[in-house]
Amino acid sequence: MSLFDRYITRNFVQAYLYCIAGFISIWLIFDISDSISTFLDEHMSLGRILEYYGTQVPQILVILLPVSLLLALLFVLGRMSRANEIVSMLTAGTSLIRVLTPLFLIALLTTATCFALNYSAAPHAEMARKIFFGGGGSNEVQGQIFRNRRESRTWFIQNFRPNSNRFSNVQVLQQDASDHITMSFVAVTAEYDPTTRTWTLSDARVVRYDPAGNIISAEFEPSLVLQHWSETPYRLRSANMRAELMSLPELRDYLNFNSDFPDTLLAPFRTHFYYRLALPWTCLVIALIAAPLGVGFTRRGVLASVAIAILLTFALNFSTHLFLALGEGDRVPAWLAGWAPAILFGAIGLYLLQLRSSNREASDFRSLFRRRIFAR
Repeated sequence: MSLFDRYITRNFVQAYLYCIAGFISIWLIFDISDSISTFLDEHMSLGRILEYYGTQVPQILVILLPVSLLLALLFVLGRMSRANEIVSMLTAGTSLIRVLTPLFLIALLTTATCFALNYSAAPHAEMARKIFFGGGGSNEVQGQIFRNRRESRTWFIQNFRPNSNRFSNVQVLQQDASDHITMSFVAVTAEYDPTTRTWTLSDARVVRYDPAGNIISAEFEPSLVLQHWSETPYRLRSANMRAELMSLPELRDYLNFNSDFPDTLLAPFRTHFYYRLALPWTCLVIALIAAPLGVGFTRRGVLASVAIAILLTFALNFSTHLFLALGEGDRVPAWLAGWAPAILFGAIGLYLLQLRSSNREASDFRSLFRRRIFAR
């Protein structure tokens, strides 16, 4: 690593860490102010409170890291521009892209960090919050209905506990290709054995019907073992899941196990699957936007570039939520809903970088933007 690489990296990392620490401190102040009464009412110990915030930090970091990256880039590059340090580097024969390379490498490292956090920990933060504050997660789920379209089977479950293989007061209707009920299973409990992949119905009543719906036979079984059913506890619970609270592996499993669901029902889960893959790349996109705009050679140029960088970041955030809503409503393909904002604004960032590398100001971009607007 060369001397100016170490210099740029040291200046940026210092500002970057200050931004992260500042944002987390502000969040902690507001969150503790809102939650302290609950902590006192529930008599939570310090260890329990720290455990709670440990579950929330990953989600907060996924939100704060791109913003911290933006502000740190604008601050450090703006300060170096005012001190003519970047001009000196360019005069010495170093290209702008070479000057910015350490910052792009840090942006890639931030992208990898966001991906690791967004893989599982961040999506579970909201559910962890409900569990800590008694809003759900540990309580029984009531009134679950699941439809197995491939095998024409419908489950009616009175209650069960999350992450449990035991379901209480279960009725299962087996239908034929014409959706006529052929068999009915009513059991006090239904328990799944993952090792043998079998269901055991306790105190079960089995009723068979003819095509006209008349009862052919009715039998009582104290313990009925069924080996041919493909349902698993995860699939039965999946009808109660929300896409925005699921991790990347859970979304993948959901789409795999429930591929027979209608496209309109699967659209939110497909969209969030691609969204979770694309979201970490927002850090690199913001670096591509902020780095060329943070470099300026006049006070007026720097201020205008900073304004453009902030506006583009807000536009990126708006388009992310817009495409996410369109994807959840099955109005655009799921992959497009997840990746379109990153691709679009990544292209804008590359264009800005090309402008700055060719020694053109961001005003060229503003002029192009104004011409496009007034041309309409």
